[in-house]
Amino acid sequence: MRPAPGRTGLRADGLLALGIALGASATVVLYSAAEFFDEPTVPWMAALMVLGISGPLVWRRMYPITVTVIISIAFIAGLQNGVPEVLFSNIALFVGMYSIGAWSRSRRRALISRAIIVGAMFAWLFWSLTQAAFDTSLAPEDSGIGFIAPGVAFGIISVLTNILYFAGAWAFGDRAWAAAREKAQLEARTAELARERERTAEQAVALDRVRIGRELHDVVAHHVSVMGIQAGAARRALGGDRPEAAVAAVDSLEAIEQSARQAVDELHRLVSTLRSPADGESEAVDGPSTRTTAHLPLLVDDVRGTGRPATFTVVGEPVPLGPLVDTTLYRVAREAVTNSLKHAGASATLDVRLRFTPEAVELEVADSGVGARAAARFGASTPGGGLGQVGMRERLAAVGGTLEAGPRSRSGYLVRASVPLMVSERTT
Repeated sequence: MRPAPGRTGLRADGLLALGIALGASATVVLYSAAEFFDEPTVPWMAALMVLGISGPLVWRRMYPITVTVIISIAFIAGLQNGVPEVLFSNIALFVGMYSIGAWSRSRRRALISRAIIVGAMFAWLFWSLTQAAFDTSLAPEDSGIGFIAPGVAFGIISVLTNILYFAGAWAFGDRAWAAAREKAQLEARTAELARERERTAEQAVALDRVRIGRELHDVVAHHVSVMGIQAGAARRALGGDRPEAAVAAVDSLEAIEQSARQAVDELHRLVSTLRSPADGESEAVDGPSTRTTAHLPLLVDDVRGTGRPATFTVVGEPVPLGPLVDTTLYRVAREAVTNSLKHAGASATLDVRLRFTPEAVELEVADSGVGARAAARFGASTPGGGLGQVGMRERLAAVGGTLEAGPRSRSGYLVRASVPLMVSERTT
């Protein structure tokens, strides 16, 4: 449905109506001087015709069918009453027919109304031609009949002229409406694309926030957990009187220092990767994102450094893993180890296993902590709760893997990640 015209369109239509009125008034005078009709023109009749063909054009875009009907009636009535104006009245009728096709809001009404108007105009044309055919005063007495009679030739010319006239107005109107529709569709698509770009930008920002949150969680949580355990061990060691207690305290403080340095270094590298090259910083060539399953023994050594028993085992024949899978498994292992340090208890043991099968690579992180406490590890009593576990599931889903996490039947907590091996990895 084409919208109504604005002030600019109405102003243009008003100027068009004024131009038609002035032009028609001038041609009435000229046709009268040229004695277009035998009888002199009636002034008030000429004024009504000029007003009838020009005034309605002001509303041609708002009420095109009504406007065209009024112009058609004024056109026929004027000529029937001897008003000598056939130039601007034809222009006004053409504009009216064009406006129906270009501005009518109902395509069905536009089709029916134009068919009725064209039919009525041709009916009036044939009636006029019939009247002229029986008027013998129009032909000179000494005129002969050639190949085509003068009346027939005049009738054929009139019919062909009107066919081209109305067909042109009809076609141009429909084309204008189609062009307006194409423009509206293009504007709608452009607006939709703009909204889609905004949504994409918002989603990108949200994904960046999630990614940054994961990176910070991965970098900070593990080292802070280790430092907290080491600080507790140092506090207990300093409270004893035995000489070896001082040595244990020194070892714990050194472990705290090392973990703090590693955390600061990884945070620095993380911030560097978040900066654009335009900020004068190059991308970090090493950092948390480059740690892989090859670093799992170091992760287990960190746990041993806290005084807790921990083991690392590789089961099966190792195969090279893709960089994304390799990094993802390490991060899942670090998240599981960190939560074990937080919730499993000081006496719990930790077992990390990396298992290679013909179809998949599996990572298991199990502890012997208290089941009830372990169940509350991720902030929920059932698997699937907590941001830590959500992050692990999302990371594994990105590489086609799955996650199982929950309390073990005999005590403790188990996290198992499984990622299918690609064909190339199995062949290797």
